[in-house]
Amino acid sequence: MLTLQPTLKPRRRKAKVQKIGLAVAGGGPVGGMYELGALRALDEAIEGLRLTDLEVYVGVSSGAFLASGLANQLATADMCRIFLTDDLAQGRFRPEVFLRPAFQEYLRRAAAIPQMIGSWMLDIIRNPDDNKWTDVVGRLGAIIPTGLFDNAEIERFLRTIFASFGRSNDFRELAHRLYVIAVDIDSGEAVRFGSPGFDHVPISRAVQASSALPGLYPPVEIDKHWYVDGALRRTLHASVALDAGAELVFGINPLVPFDASMALRNGLPVPSSLIEGGLPAVLSQTFRTLLKSRMQVGLDKYQTQYEHADIVLFEPRPDDTSMFFTNVFSYESRHKLAQHAYSSTLADLAAQADKLRPILARHGLSLRESVIHDRDRDLLDFLGQRPPRKTSVTLRLRHALDDLERNLQARAR
Repeated sequence: MLTLQPTLKPRRRKAKVQKIGLAVAGGGPVGGMYELGALRALDEAIEGLRLTDLEVYVGVSSGAFLASGLANQLATADMCRIFLTDDLAQGRFRPEVFLRPAFQEYLRRAAAIPQMIGSWMLDIIRNPDDNKWTDVVGRLGAIIPTGLFDNAEIERFLRTIFASFGRSNDFRELAHRLYVIAVDIDSGEAVRFGSPGFDHVPISRAVQASSALPGLYPPVEIDKHWYVDGALRRTLHASVALDAGAELVFGINPLVPFDASMALRNGLPVPSSLIEGGLPAVLSQTFRTLLKSRMQVGLDKYQTQYEHADIVLFEPRPDDTSMFFTNVFSYESRHKLAQHAYSSTLADLAAQADKLRPILARHGLSLRESVIHDRDRDLLDFLGQRPPRKTSVTLRLRHALDDLERNLQARAR
């Protein structure tokens, strides 16, 4: 679903000057794969658009992974190799790193149990009539872990990626501006890592903080402050790119409320109500609804506050079952979802090509007609041939052979 918000007062551009920004929202692993497919489609479908050479990048949560990669000259083809085919040697993606239990957080909370019980018993002795079961529940909350899964491995993965092939884990060394958004849990304020005063933080650490969704991942400590997912404050944070001077902003928001009634009317196989999916489905729909509501409020403000800027926003359709019911922790599902986003984005570009062409033309861009009208295009056609289906056994074998080859080469040297 493509939303176009043309400028009310277009400026006369100077030749060869492109002030283009990219804002990528969060959405967890599902959202990340959607965003990757959409970015790959934009890369191929828009003539003159150089996604690794934009004026400014803004990333939130899973979107921060992709925005920081592009700002670090990691092309969409390379990111497809990392996340979809596992063909990039220096960046082997393991989906299980997102699901490792946060044992350190568990132990830290468990260590507080004796003190909590001692304090409770002391209060009972001093004030036997004032203690109620509601007080017990309140005290127990302090020993519940702040996150189920460990996000430290995510930071290490990104640190490895940004430490190779001339890339950098330092905001200050990038050729283009990158902002990673997180929220200070103790103040509720959004922080722009990459801005003055926050640009000394390693990019990998900032992305770890931006993607620390409360309940799933523990808050991340940076300079004695604790940070969580940047989506808690706003959805897209496109205003950050606009404040930086971008006159055309491409936005991607992968999470929209799912319309089960619309899906049923269109003959899609869905449950009659999302409550059949239990608590995860209800929480997901609630979170998506909040994000979409804030997104719409932001778009309405942008048109008046940034009247010289064009905004092009990509989102899934409300009846998109793939975006609501897909598990992306398998190779096959990751590729399928990214391919779905890739095809949907090309279809959106084709459907609104007439309205989009003048917007792109203002910024020296154009649509590649042969690309947007090619319904048989595959996300991985750039590889020359589509990769065979991989299993965990074949991947481990190939990695072992790669490691053996590097060791033999090192010994020979």
